[in-house]
Amino acid sequence: MSEALRHLKNDETDLSPLSVGIDSIPRGVHTARSGDDGFAYRHPVLTQVVVVSDAMSVCLAIMACIAWQRIHDTPDELSGALLLANIMAAGAFFLFPRNVPLLDVPDLTRISYQIRYLLPPVVFGGVIFCTVLVMLSWPPGVTLRMGAEWLVFVVIALLIERCVGTYIVQTHAVTRRLARKVAIIGSGAEATQMASRINARMQRIFRLVGIFDDQGGNVDGTIEKLVLHAREDHIDAVIICLSPAEGGQQQVMDILWRLRGVLADVYVVPSLMTEDCHGWPVERFGPFSLTVLQRRPLSEWDTLEKRAFDLTASMLLLVALAPVLGLVALAIKLDSRGPVLFCQPRQGFNNRYFNVFKFRSMYTDMADMDAARQTSRADPRVTRVGKWIRRLSIDELPQLFNVLRGEMSLVGPRPHAPQTRAGGQLLHEAMEEYVARHRVQPGITGWAQINGSRGELVTRDDLRRRVVLDLEYIRAWSIWLDIKIIFLTIKREIFSRNAF
Repeated sequence: MSEALRHLKNDETDLSPLSVGIDSIPRGVHTARSGDDGFAYRHPVLTQVVVVSDAMSVCLAIMACIAWQRIHDTPDELSGALLLANIMAAGAFFLFPRNVPLLDVPDLTRISYQIRYLLPPVVFGGVIFCTVLVMLSWPPGVTLRMGAEWLVFVVIALLIERCVGTYIVQTHAVTRRLARKVAIIGSGAEATQMASRINARMQRIFRLVGIFDDQGGNVDGTIEKLVLHAREDHIDAVIICLSPAEGGQQQVMDILWRLRGVLADVYVVPSLMTEDCHGWPVERFGPFSLTVLQRRPLSEWDTLEKRAFDLTASMLLLVALAPVLGLVALAIKLDSRGPVLFCQPRQGFNNRYFNVFKFRSMYTDMADMDAARQTSRADPRVTRVGKWIRRLSIDELPQLFNVLRGEMSLVGPRPHAPQTRAGGQLLHEAMEEYVARHRVQPGITGWAQINGSRGELVTRDDLRRRVVLDLEYIRAWSIWLDIKIIFLTIKREIFSRNAF
């Protein structure tokens, strides 16, 4: 534990000035229940997992119910009506409007909240079940008995599911995983008080990473240290909490610019945003109301969805392209001495380095590991086979293994070698917005590539066009956009004139 956090652990400072009244929160903003311990937040992946788990439990319960009802003297001519009633009841359960905030953490583990969440759709499903049978002229007594059986099976299935789910969610490993890691920027009393409240009273929801500020004092490091720390350890949120004496809105904007490459949501105390800030969203963060300055480009659910697509598609492509990969490897081996694959360090997601795999297209003794010199047309370092596999973009295919390893995505900004230059400058020096590309996984292909921005980076204008297109992709991301880019890559880029 750092010195600043150790100091805060026993801090008993009066924190009331930081609390913002509920009445000051705009309508529609999710608020705390009561007190710090009553605060809940929505984890998108966990919420979706619970919804899917509910659906699977109800489906299994209905299948068991149908089997039970068919065994116990249900005439064959009525089995079709019974099947219809079960299907309609299941549809009613799935389509019933849900009170999704009741799935927030830690409300998900509270029995009263989950009864409120599940009871309405279960009762509605039972009513629809009985209604269908009555409309089909079933006797009232039999209808009620069948409806009661349906409710019993569904309730038991959901009860078992919730008991197992609650146990899993409350395990230490999962609790730590669900807690949001928070860093605070500021060194005044306001930052210290906010950190003290998070560290002492809200540990079920948040884990305080530290307090950072360039002004020194009782902090864990500078803002630059925070940026470096964010590369090594995942941080969910950064809160800018400066005192009026430390700076105003311009100071906040300067700090936000320095955090542009940090993969975290960035918040600020609303009192620091005094000009042109009416369009900024306000979010409840524990007992605090904070203005949202920056969002992660992809939520946890988006990231999971993209990763699932990458794994599925890359495995299918590797199986389909296995003969091509084998023939290319053989051709490279016969054409020149050296390894089949060329591994080169690249800067990727969250500014971390990894080794990218490519088919070797240059003579081994002329390979440029750091890419200090970019490949150009008629480059004498390129072998005879290398010329063709680069022209057809086949040299990039081994990066499918990088996708499987989680270092790359099928679609995203292309990763560059550390010493790549544009206009005689390193890329992050030539354009400050360049680092924002690393807020998503790098890709084998991307929006910039299918729009003609590929090949050698000669001038700063070449880099600027590529960065603009990459940032445009990040803002507009969807699975359908990834699929579109993959098909357009096959259509446009395999025989691109810019490939060499």
